[in-house]
Amino acid sequence: MPAGALFAAPEWPRLRLFRALRRRGYVRVGGRRRLPRGLGSALTIALFAGIGLYGAFAGGHVDRFRAENGTLSDAVARAFGFGIRQVVISGLAELRPAEILAAGGISPNSSVLFIDPAAVRQNLEAVPMIREASVRKLYPNELAITITEREPFALWQRNGEVFVVAADGTVIDFLNDARYTRLPLVVGDRANVHSADYLELLDAAGSLRERIRAGSLIAGRRWNLILDNGLEVRLPEANPTAAVARLAELEESDRILERDILVIDMRLSDRVVMRLGVEAAAARAEAAKKKPASGKEADI
Repeated sequence: MPAGALFAAPEWPRLRLFRALRRRGYVRVGGRRRLPRGLGSALTIALFAGIGLYGAFAGGHVDRFRAENGTLSDAVARAFGFGIRQVVISGLAELRPAEILAAGGISPNSSVLFIDPAAVRQNLEAVPMIREASVRKLYPNELAITITEREPFALWQRNGEVFVVAADGTVIDFLNDARYTRLPLVVGDRANVHSADYLELLDAAGSLRERIRAGSLIAGRRWNLILDNGLEVRLPEANPTAAVARLAELEESDRILERDILVIDMRLSDRVVMRLGVEAAAARAEAAKKKPASGKEADI
């Protein structure tokens, strides 16, 4: 082995190689035989791959080589100009490019030649924030990625934890960003997948919408509204938007939300039932005691 060499390349079986090529046939040009087009490049790549693999195994540095350079095939591809020099990402709103690269498994050791666009797309679409992704190779050294994000649509409270959810109910993340605190809040099992129904109720509330703080899904069938003063409005299972519109009319005409009321029950179509607060109930009881026997109201 020559001085300074890291390893000695093995002796290639030249005679058998030439015989094999002779059997497969050369391309004859001007009375001279030449190798088929592309075979020389393939043999060169194979030579470098063989030398690199031999050296890695001979030195016992396979794990270190992979950690520093990726797979051998990617390393060879990068040496021939197929490394990923640029990744063009479009469609980002909330996510960052670094998050896309990490989720897709794309690193400086990757190569355009051996990266699998279908696998990258599958990895990206496993991210809750990503609804759809497409990945294309742009030879020799670029990737193009298009992302369609899920938009934060509502907050979902369940078992004491609050999540950011998309319109289809997909949980995007825990609520850890102040930007999302003003999203509509739904509470209860499977309320996340019915959040679009809750927003229809908010739209029907008109000016009353600003006072509604949350919607609680009851048994997966109907909603209770929680207002900013703690008042609970129980809506019917059938046609709840009409009930909300009626509530808005009552507030406009009678200011019922200003009263000492704990619960407004609108589940019956022909009446509105109200449960008074402690003070209002006591005052009502006291007033009832002062009524004269004739049934006329007592003077106050």
